Amino acid sequence: MPSETPHIAIHGEQLPYLVGAVSAGGGSIVRIEDQPEGLVLDHGNDKAALQGVLDATPSIRWVQLPSAGIEAYASAMTAHPDKMWTSAKGAYAKPVAEHALALTLALLRNLPERVSAASWGEPAGTSLHGLTATIIGAGGIGMEILRLFKTFDMEVDVVRRSRLPVPGARRTTTTKDLRELLPQADVVVLAAALTDGSRNLIGKNELRAMKRESILVNIARGGLIDTAALTEALASGSIKGAGLDVTDPEPLPAGHPLWHEPRAIITPHTADTLEMVRPSLPRGSAPMFAASVVAMNLKAL
Repeated sequence: MPSETPHIAIHGEQLPYLVGAVSAGGGSIVRIEDQPEGLVLDHGNDKAALQGVLDATPSIRWVQLPSAGIEAYASAMTAHPDKMWTSAKGAYAKPVAEHALALTLALLRNLPERVSAASWGEPAGTSLHGLTATIIGAGGIGMEILRLFKTFDMEVDVVRRSRLPVPGARRTTTTKDLRELLPQADVVVLAAALTDGSRNLIGKNELRAMKRESILVNIARGGLIDTAALTEALASGSIKGAGLDVTDPEPLPAGHPLWHEPRAIITPHTADTLEMVRPSLPRGSAPMFAASVVAMNLKAL
């Protein structure tokens, strides 16, 4: 029978906010050698060693990842499908959605051009109010972007794995209908997970389907976009611009054409930082790890 107080180990450094999250959820911190029921990973964890830890510790039934993305842990997850795996995507929603909005507004208001300008120039820019957006991905980040966009009276379509309606979206559909949505979108935002099925989701044909006045924003994973196709589309002016917090490859090599593309804004995967994420966790509750819910689930198993 599980213990009344679930035993949780930390894979990595026992940082105070991790220990506090486990305690707030009703768990007790123990060593991995003590056969814990749950395992919480810190950001600096040894990803290559995780599968071995799970192989050697059959008592672990729950693994909490430190990130919203899961691809770095794919091999361990595949090897242990019986475990309960949870990500920290909820803690990243607000800062990452804020960054997506910042990139969107900057591109629509021609800020890349103005930042480097040395003369007054001509009036230019597009208001976000009333435009149409397509958000690809319906996780916590995608839903927060939807909420922000709705404050601008935008029509928002959501693309996800199922057609289950998303509250607030004009239309909810799957990637099979993406080519139909792209010609209608003024803003396309990628907020989806990177999987074998989503790699290069936005390629040459999808970029050709977009309007010349539309912009593409990626705050998810660089591999969702065919970089060569995007570079070509921007150079030819077939889309207005791209805001990229992630690239493929990453880091984007010095001298890559995208660094010199006036229609692109590139930030170095900084849509969220630990300094941004930690304050979003209410003191004593730490929803980043859903600790109280998981601890209750462990007691029930």
